[in-house]
Amino acid sequence: MSLIKFNKNRFPWINDRVSNWLDTDDFFADDFFVRDRNLPAMNIKEHKNDFEIELAVPGFSKKDIEVTIEDDILHICAKNSKEEVEEDENYARREFSYSEFDRKLQLPGSVDQNEKVKATYKDGILTLNLLKREEAKEPPKRVIDIA
Repeated sequence: MSLIKFNKNRFPWINDRVSNWLDTDDFFADDFFVRDRNLPAMNIKEHKNDFEIELAVPGFSKKDIEVTIEDDILHICAKNSKEEVEEDENYARREFSYSEFDRKLQLPGSVDQNEKVKATYKDGILTLNLLKREEAKEPPKRVIDIA
């Protein structure tokens, strides 16, 4: 048996609630990751000395994004600033939209919250580097002599 993705475009009269119910993208999804379509996609990488978190937030500028840490919670939120539109412009159709998101992550105990978090934003990708505590870092490999 093979699964075939439901083509919503073939049935334009189906509203969003029915199409979300019939959508097979989340068929094998687990509850560990939140699948909210309004939240930006996120990658988390664990390195030897730090965690690297990447969020896809295209369309935002650096000044629109706010990142805070409080009580083991990493809070990332952004809101697009409204575009100024002159009144005398005659649009036949406007599809520019302004969005916002608010994402909170529980940090593991191995993250050193007293160290500076490095944040960069380039080409629509927000990258955060969170350093690990010294005791949480992987100890170096020891070679044991055999007697």
